[in-house]
Amino acid sequence: MVRVAGWVVLLTGLLAGVAGQSMAQTYPSRVVTLIVPFPPGGGNDTIARLVAQGLTNALGQQVVVENRGGANGVIAMRQAAKAAPDGHTLVFANSSSTSINIALYANPGYDVRRDFAPIGNIAQMGIGIVSHPDFPAKSISELVTLAKQHPGKLSFGTSPPGSGSHLSAELFKATTGIDVALVPYKGAAALTTDVLGNHIPVMFSVLPPALGNIQNGKLHVIAVTTPTRMALLPTSPTVAESGLPGFAAVLRYGLLAPAGTPRPIIDRINAELRKIVNSKDMLDRLAKEGSDPVVSSPEEYAADMQREDQLWGPLIRKLGIKID
Repeated sequence: MVRVAGWVVLLTGLLAGVAGQSMAQTYPSRVVTLIVPFPPGGGNDTIARLVAQGLTNALGQQVVVENRGGANGVIAMRQAAKAAPDGHTLVFANSSSTSINIALYANPGYDVRRDFAPIGNIAQMGIGIVSHPDFPAKSISELVTLAKQHPGKLSFGTSPPGSGSHLSAELFKATTGIDVALVPYKGAAALTTDVLGNHIPVMFSVLPPALGNIQNGKLHVIAVTTPTRMALLPTSPTVAESGLPGFAAVLRYGLLAPAGTPRPIIDRINAELRKIVNSKDMLDRLAKEGSDPVVSSPEEYAADMQREDQLWGPLIRKLGIKID
């Protein structure tokens, strides 16, 4: 009986492999939907539409973008998890939808590791630590020294609690041991305006809304939170090289499929995604959005998401941030 059971398992695996190969040979057989868990018009949507166009050209079938905003992407991810695992539904995801939401929401309604198969990375976006030019601290070491000399007196502006910029600021506080107040704003545009007006001295923010003012000298980048310097700001140092080795906080973008999607289909999309990410149109757009390109295998993308779980999950739980 044991031998028979073993043969049944082997035969089932072989049949599944054959079925997957067969599906890959005819894939895609109809329109492919790329779910974007964010409203149209933003940076996420712009990058997703370039991916959709590139895949349309490569696969020979239309890849249409379907924006499903709401609850920081939770609603879209719940729906996408239920889609048929045949490669005709894909998901453009970022760190919020793959890692942050899992710890932030009491019941996100999906489990990325269980419900989705990683396809590959697309890009990563760092957070800028940006100040008004009159702010006396020009470097990370000077900023930390100033904060420790005046505990509880400095304020850092961030986007809303649970956002990438807010969590990056909390990570910076925890790493340096400084006592500063974090002031949440509804968005990066309003935050940038208040730093320009010197109403708040420092902000942790995505960079595109501030880029013009950075380039004309109206704002100063103290450092960026990426592991290496950003292509957009090659002269701005990283936090890691400014006295906090190993510090990194990025927002990652990638492509997912429902769990159970045949591996040959995953591999085909991954191969095309690599070409799209390295295309001139995508590189130009990523630069404008303050992002750097990242290509990877499905396994490398899975490992990146796991590292993000280990970074953001404990921090969110320690802070006691929870959304019902």
